Amino acid sequence: MPGLLRSASACALLLVLVLTAAPARAQVSPEEILNPELKQLERNYFQQLKALNREVAAINFPFPFLLSRQVGLEPKDQGEGDKRGLEFVKFHDRVVLKVTGNYNAAYNADALSQNQRADRTFREVVVPILKLVAKDIPPDVACHAIGFEIAHHVRRRTSNSDYEGKEILVVVLDTADAFRYNGVESDAGRQAILNRSEIYLNGKEFGLAQGQAEPVDLEARGKPVFGPGAPANPAGSNGVHVSQSTLPPNFRIPPAGTDAPRTDSVPPGTVEAAPAAVKANPEPPAAAATATQADADQLQAKYQKKLDALGKEGAANLHFVDYVAPSFVIFRNRVYLQITVRNPRVFDAHAGSIYKRAAQSFDLFLGGQLKDIVARLPADEQIEGLDVTLLNQFSGKPAGPSVSAAAREAIEFALPLKVLRQFLDADITNQQLLDQSIVLVNGVRIALNLQQVE
Repeated sequence: MPGLLRSASACALLLVLVLTAAPARAQVSPEEILNPELKQLERNYFQQLKALNREVAAINFPFPFLLSRQVGLEPKDQGEGDKRGLEFVKFHDRVVLKVTGNYNAAYNADALSQNQRADRTFREVVVPILKLVAKDIPPDVACHAIGFEIAHHVRRRTSNSDYEGKEILVVVLDTADAFRYNGVESDAGRQAILNRSEIYLNGKEFGLAQGQAEPVDLEARGKPVFGPGAPANPAGSNGVHVSQSTLPPNFRIPPAGTDAPRTDSVPPGTVEAAPAAVKANPEPPAAAATATQADADQLQAKYQKKLDALGKEGAANLHFVDYVAPSFVIFRNRVYLQITVRNPRVFDAHAGSIYKRAAQSFDLFLGGQLKDIVARLPADEQIEGLDVTLLNQFSGKPAGPSVSAAAREAIEFALPLKVLRQFLDADITNQQLLDQSIVLVNGVRIALNLQQVE
């Protein structure tokens, strides 16, 4: 597990160097585009695209994200790559405003399903950018759709080693849906938008399901947005039709009937083991009934005003991030309230371990916030637990050029409310609470012994 985190931290550090050393972000020039229709669009919206480029670069994503005209680049190569990841392209005979980039999150395939990995990248990258698109681009923009092509990292453990590869998520939303997505209050409404959008994972059509382990069944969601008569080869901004093998910087979508996944990978790396004396966390106690996304949606609608108030109060006084609103999610078939907070403490990137940072983050920060958070939760027995994503920030002087690192790591605490209230009433210790909870660092589950890591 630490090996995966070390990989993610290395990605973050490299991206800091890239972003610090890179010149000011530019935008694809209309003069570079040969297709007359796309050239005119680029010219008409050039200033808005430049503004959008700058604002995307300013977003504090949970992990480093860099716009790029080519997805799947290794962090060491991203500094030399073309960072102009916003452009108008032709796809399925439609004009698409396309956002392309590399998200340097490394998901553990043993801990997160394919749908969960895609869902996290969608929520953590696509949704915040959609907000900026609606802000910077006029709603009557002369294109049919807003598209995203985002690569993230995936690690898989075998009996002998760990392998790291990539997954590429493609989401193409009709322009009207893209502009309304963040204004839709219910998860059911947002899921309906995804169900009628074009979504691909590693080149295969994919039914992205929000907050679920498994994707939406493609047959069950209704007829596809585009039938088999859709063009297999989109035209790029140079005005020529391209083959699938040379599709970047356009979408990597295979012709109809192709079902072979991408096989991007890197040589195996090593993974350090957790401290030997640390025991695995037991599973949280099971509730009587299995919850569904419909249950979460009903609770969301029922308590939306209270959650809005919690989000405002949390952003003002409890270190909530302002770009992820509190929401009900399904975790292990139970309803949890999910919130995201930012740890005000800044850690030295080269001091301590993930276990020590997780312990200090809980004991010195989150533990003291939980009483105020729980006091503001809706009183409803359907709510099984609190899912807190805590963002740690780093500073320090990395090896190499004299620049400061500014990476982050995400620690997720899935805390059953029953034992959480026992902890707040001083009936159990912090260790007993964590022993009955689930702790993940950058999507990887860890065992956390608070005394041992000190």
